[in-house]
Amino acid sequence: MTGQIPIPNSIRHSYLRFNQWRTGIDFSPFFWLLFVATLLLLIGLPGFWLIFRSFTMTGSGAFTLSNYFEVFSNPRFREALLNSLILATGAGIFSVVIGVPLAWAVTRTNMPLRGLMRVLLLVAFSIPTFLGGVAWILLAAPTSGWLNRVAAALIGTETLFNIHTMLGAIFVVGLYSFQYVFLMVSSALEFVSSELEDAATILGAGIWKSTLRITLPLVLPAIVSGFILAFLEAIALFGSPTIILVPARINIITTEIWQQFQFPPNIELASAFAICLIILTAFLLYVQRQLLARKGYTTLTGKAGRKRLIDLGAWRWLFLAFTLLIATLSLFLPVYVLLRTALSKSWGRPLDATNLTLQWFDDVLFKQPFTNIAIKNTLIYAAGAAVLAMLIGIVIAYLTSRRLTRFYKVLEFIPMLPLAIPGIVIAVGIFAAYSRPPLLLYGTALMLIVAFTTRFLPIAFSNSNNIFKSINPELELAARNLGASQVATVQKITVPLVKRGLISGWILVFILSVRELSCAILLYTNNTQVISTALFQLVTEGSYERVAALGIIMLVIVFTAIGSAYKLLGRDFMLEQS
Repeated sequence: MTGQIPIPNSIRHSYLRFNQWRTGIDFSPFFWLLFVATLLLLIGLPGFWLIFRSFTMTGSGAFTLSNYFEVFSNPRFREALLNSLILATGAGIFSVVIGVPLAWAVTRTNMPLRGLMRVLLLVAFSIPTFLGGVAWILLAAPTSGWLNRVAAALIGTETLFNIHTMLGAIFVVGLYSFQYVFLMVSSALEFVSSELEDAATILGAGIWKSTLRITLPLVLPAIVSGFILAFLEAIALFGSPTIILVPARINIITTEIWQQFQFPPNIELASAFAICLIILTAFLLYVQRQLLARKGYTTLTGKAGRKRLIDLGAWRWLFLAFTLLIATLSLFLPVYVLLRTALSKSWGRPLDATNLTLQWFDDVLFKQPFTNIAIKNTLIYAAGAAVLAMLIGIVIAYLTSRRLTRFYKVLEFIPMLPLAIPGIVIAVGIFAAYSRPPLLLYGTALMLIVAFTTRFLPIAFSNSNNIFKSINPELELAARNLGASQVATVQKITVPLVKRGLISGWILVFILSVRELSCAILLYTNNTQVISTALFQLVTEGSYERVAALGIIMLVIVFTAIGSAYKLLGRDFMLEQS
């Protein structure tokens, strides 16, 4: 028989009624509830255990304030806090000194190659600070550093530079933090009209006087905000300050927290230290928000005024040289010394035919089991964290931007909380929450994926939130009026409209996860090594040739992701993300 088997009318009508019932149910509330619960689990549970453990006595579990007394009374801890404040303040000032002139030159003047210089400075921002610290140890370590060897050959001085000092740490951290000032001041300068500068010029003021007396005061909140962000970045860093300052016997807060995890671990004291760091960070973020909310420095009236590039004359070449110097110090020179070391049989010898080799790349890619595992794990964990962070960020951003719940303001606040918490503090909370039943994740891949997701959820959420707020909801309303559920509307209407922005957010979270060390250093095991922790282990072993080879591989992954974003999303990808 070739015909279809007839279906009885009773069965057909029953199926149609079931299908109508099934499609008529709106599963959207259950869907939203699932993601809100996931959000609270990611952020609320580690936060609870972090606070709880900070008030717990080691061993007995009894309530105590002794952990906080220990933090503030122990001279070693007070010294670490003071050193962290010195490092962060110095890096913040250094960032302002570099970032403000660069932002002004790139945004407001006729300096040659302004577009290229901006891209180079942003690409330098993608280099992990820890890897930059390793490069500057190779460049400026006493006696053995490449720059010191060059100085010895030229002027006979072997210790012209010493990176293992507080000034050395401030210099390195500032080189990879000034972009915060650069980006914020550049954005502010884009909206400052040239009319007041023109008026000052008519009244006889020169370029420098009008800039110092008129232009920069107008963007003072952006300058201070950039300083605070650079300060927070420096005080939360673990990797580069540790490898630079520990040889000089200078301790900082993040190093002390890490040492509390060494055997035997003292999670309670580490939690108390972490809470103190959170309070300091939250206070500075509050100050920044108050500064941004001020209206006294602005001349905006709803749209940008007329802007005119300032003719610097011969000074434009000096500013170009200054910009190239910063790009060389933060990008070209570190990448060069890493590549040079990775290709040398011994990094202390000249790179010639007798010292040239590829054995270190072969070693970290194929022969060293833990580095091979670290590369694979990094790609898997970073991709997984990017997917999870963007998925949660998209759903929560849609809920808040469309105000689908009465608690949308609270939901806007919760995903941004990790922004005020240093990575190593997040790691302490995650360890306290997920190293015990019923959610025993320690030693598993999910532990690192959850940590990266929590760490970079603010990036995913803010990216998605900005995208949804830029889309008119009328198409979604039309779909809803035609009977589509909220989930179906998002799937069929919203997602295709925001696909480009979501891809950019995924790539950004992926890149940040590949670079992350502060979270991973407390949570990894031998089976869950990532590139950043493998690099730290190799540095402690003094195997700088392997460090350089593995570092180059990390940079290849990061630059490949950035290149893919440029190809998929256009040349303005980095500028849009800034």
